[in-house]
Amino acid sequence: MAKINKTVLGNGVRIVSERVTHVHSVSIGIWVRSGSRYERKAEAGIAHFIEHMLFKGTQKYTACDIARMIDSVGGVFNAFTSKEYTCFYVKVLRQHVDMAVDLLCDIFFRSLFLQDEIEKERNVILQEINMVKDTPDDYIQDMFNHDFFCDHPLGYNILGELDTVQGFSRRDITGFYRREYLVPDRIVIAVAGNIEHDALVERLAAKFESVTKKKTIPAQNSFLPSRSINCNFRSLEQVHVCLGTLGCSHLDLERYTLYVLNAIFGGSMSSRLFQEIRENRGLAYSVTSFTASFCDTGIFGVYMGVVKDTVQEALGIVFDEMRSLREKPVTDAELSAAKEQLKGNMLLAMESTDSRMSRLAKCEMYYDQYIPLSRILKDIDAVTQDDVRELARGLFRDDQLTCTFLGPLKNRDLPRDLLLLG
Repeated sequence: MAKINKTVLGNGVRIVSERVTHVHSVSIGIWVRSGSRYERKAEAGIAHFIEHMLFKGTQKYTACDIARMIDSVGGVFNAFTSKEYTCFYVKVLRQHVDMAVDLLCDIFFRSLFLQDEIEKERNVILQEINMVKDTPDDYIQDMFNHDFFCDHPLGYNILGELDTVQGFSRRDITGFYRREYLVPDRIVIAVAGNIEHDALVERLAAKFESVTKKKTIPAQNSFLPSRSINCNFRSLEQVHVCLGTLGCSHLDLERYTLYVLNAIFGGSMSSRLFQEIRENRGLAYSVTSFTASFCDTGIFGVYMGVVKDTVQEALGIVFDEMRSLREKPVTDAELSAAKEQLKGNMLLAMESTDSRMSRLAKCEMYYDQYIPLSRILKDIDAVTQDDVRELARGLFRDDQLTCTFLGPLKNRDLPRDLLLLG
């Protein structure tokens, strides 16, 4: 039986752990409530840049030392940056926890940000940005986010833009790091695996109690999106389409209804969109719906790649299914299957310590408490056909629909009434 423990240090740093006695591994993550949403426009991409730099050498270890230490024990050491948080994590066998904690804390507090390393990593990140631009099914997501959120920081590319990344100085990078990362009430240390909580706190407290409290600038509030249709011409084999509307935030009481609606609509191989667009008509290899949630807003969207001549037919199916969800109740079989899919995915994820660690951290950041899995499963089971229909009526509206196209398509190629739900 897993046991959840939480300790709040005097400065506000939170340490949460889940002891799982039947596993050999321990996953440890330092999570910071800061990401691309906390950047100013000229800083776009700087949080992601810092993520890279924290692996490039400390006062104690070189970048090569860091890689060899983790490789030598068969561990995993990585990081990622999102819109609202950044995570640095390590996964090792339980007998190597002391080394992992030492290394993780060392890169977090004592990275050198050497100028030579900054220049080398700048080139790496510029290549990463160009790689995404050369991958249309990835790039369309960035373009859609920009169209959906306009100039709001949620619309910034997490990797940044070529001009912003090229312009970062060492002072810019270290200044953002001190401003956004060394803030105790933004830091959550999440650990899952075969480990004792009290021993963990003892190891971490001395390192994190030195972080002093400071005043911070909150992330910019969100807004309600407006209707937007944008064609971006590029000579490609396919037209990549991404369309979406306002979804649910992490705190929205309807979020579980949205997860069910997504599973039915296009979030799985048995979903309506996948079955009709791919299986029945063969119009696309890739078609899916998706959700993205933030602390105060969210997106519900659809992505697909189709040839130019079938854009109208494929979009017609998407809009027909949106209307159907607004006007007719989903079937008992669809509702039951969607719930079982969601519950199964969650339960299977709990078999890995890194997934458990991530769940601990996100619960703490968004809800200030651990949300038992049993409660989430119960909330999913409580979703009704009427709930799905009412949510669809609220989401699928012409006045807040954004649609982005990338490929051999221009605005004049689209019938005026094609993107109207009515």
